[in-house]
Amino acid sequence: MPLFDEHMVRHLVGEDSNGDLTLDLRGATEQEACLAIDGLLGSSGHGPSLSAVILLDPATPTSGETLFLPVGRQLLLARKSGRIMRFSPLPGANGGGFHVELSGRAGSPGPAA
Repeated sequence: MPLFDEHMVRHLVGEDSNGDLTLDLRGATEQEACLAIDGLLGSSGHGPSLSAVILLDPATPTSGETLFLPVGRQLLLARKSGRIMRFSPLPGANGGGFHVELSGRAGSPGPAA
């Protein structure tokens, strides 16, 4: 896998690391992360569309699997069901995470694809 400098990464995935909400999953287990995301998604259906930043621990040589893939899979399922409009990975030396646009019920529920 090629290594990209920070400028190229930001060009590919975007720079939006701010959101209306922040969910800090650093130090969480996979089960705790799943429950926290379910809570975030459950609260998003009662108002206007919001954006959220989900923060994750960085990978280390001894960390094993990080939360990036399990959280990404959960967000993908939520996007397919219309619970979120879109999400994208966040670059970051501190672990990165995801930027998520929640599908508030004031507007359309988002694409079901």
